[in-house]
Amino acid sequence: MLKVSQYDYIRTAHRIYCKSIKQISRETGHSKNTIRKALKGEYSGYKTREQQPYPVLGQYLAIIDQWLKEDKDRPPKQRHTATRIAQRLKKEHGYTGGLSTAYRYVREAKLRIGIGKQRAFIPLEIENMGEAEVDWGTAHAILDGVLTKIKFFCMRSKYSGKHFVCLYPCERQQAFFDAHVKAFNYFGGVFPVLIYDNLTTAVQKVLKGKKRIKQESFSKFHAYYNFAPRFCNVASGHEKGGVEGIVGFSRRNYMVPVPQAQSLKELNEEILGECLAYGNHTIKNRPGTVDELFVAEVTKLIPLPPEEFSNIVISDAKSDKYSTVIVDKNRYSVPTEYAQLKLKVLLFTERVKIYWDNKMIASHKRLYNNNQWCLNPDHYLDLIERRPQAFESARPIKQWRKEWPESLENLLERFCEKQGQTTGVKDFISVLMFYRDYSQSDVEYAVEKALKANLSTSDGVKSLLSYPKTEEVKTEPW
Repeated sequence: MLKVSQYDYIRTAHRIYCKSIKQISRETGHSKNTIRKALKGEYSGYKTREQQPYPVLGQYLAIIDQWLKEDKDRPPKQRHTATRIAQRLKKEHGYTGGLSTAYRYVREAKLRIGIGKQRAFIPLEIENMGEAEVDWGTAHAILDGVLTKIKFFCMRSKYSGKHFVCLYPCERQQAFFDAHVKAFNYFGGVFPVLIYDNLTTAVQKVLKGKKRIKQESFSKFHAYYNFAPRFCNVASGHEKGGVEGIVGFSRRNYMVPVPQAQSLKELNEEILGECLAYGNHTIKNRPGTVDELFVAEVTKLIPLPPEEFSNIVISDAKSDKYSTVIVDKNRYSVPTEYAQLKLKVLLFTERVKIYWDNKMIASHKRLYNNNQWCLNPDHYLDLIERRPQAFESARPIKQWRKEWPESLENLLERFCEKQGQTTGVKDFISVLMFYRDYSQSDVEYAVEKALKANLSTSDGVKSLLSYPKTEEVKTEPW
């Protein structure tokens, strides 16, 4: 490409001194075609490269393309950003190049692959007014090996940008209140104003203008914590754009790639660490880090009340002939002696507790899907012992058999072989009842020893339990 000085020389030599193209080519070393182009028009400068080389990033281009292609089959809000790709390249593949190079290639690759779009925002000047925004997001996680749809709660301070994120199986009202309580504890106080969209857990009916008929339980909740709720106009999520941005940020950074854990509790512990680490983050065009700005904001918060809000739903119920209580479209078992009785149910965010005459008779992990059976097999053992022919088809036993160790199956087979089907099943149920008084590890250790010793009665297993393997605290296997 010609320099400006060369362009000037060629045109002057030809137009002023009437030198031929051949002579100028010989003097400058440029081809005749280059000379003709310079004489034909204005100086055009340097041309943009048709292909951008990536010397350091080059070996990772196929990896980036593969991630982006996989994103096309992922939930739109859980796809890789350029920042997340750069982070993964550094962490997983040892990339040592510049971030700007990765950003530039990802931008080009997204356009080529056909994902992503550009957005524009209005710059705002945020004042320290003690306000926060609240919203829910949706994502997917692999829990105990199963891809599961989850909801995540976000509360974000408008001034400092400090945020809190917590995962739930649903966004029902109890989860909504529980998330608020955890967020208030995280921030160390209550924001005087919380901004919402018109979610049904808070708003019963939207009236003209800013008027709303609030859910009675939500009114009690915000009155207890003394904050003022403010609701956006209908279909105007941009009015709480800060938390909308955090919902997207959390999904892209905390949940890409799709997180894996045994439980939501385990995931929430990881995400809490991410929220705390975000305190060192600096928001563009803001003075200081998020935590430094929050120091000034914390003075605006309302102190927490001495006791947390009692987030419990109490209801009456009646157990049916299957010794189950239907709660929120799911069945929970109670001991068979309490079948077909009037009971009291206390519904917590994570537990369901069932009472009879002020005595707790059952406690279960709460289920959030519909038409599920949460059965404690111990509730049915006495009844099954009296009706051993129902053992093979009993739902609580079938559920338990999917999880119990192979040694129990071997013991059952031996009992039936030595004692006969009916007597063997009844005697085996006596072994299952040992879980009531001994730890899971001790029972299963005794069962393994009984198999090795060719014992074929529950009395033999019980004698081995007199010498437990460990001094572990008793745990229930169901």
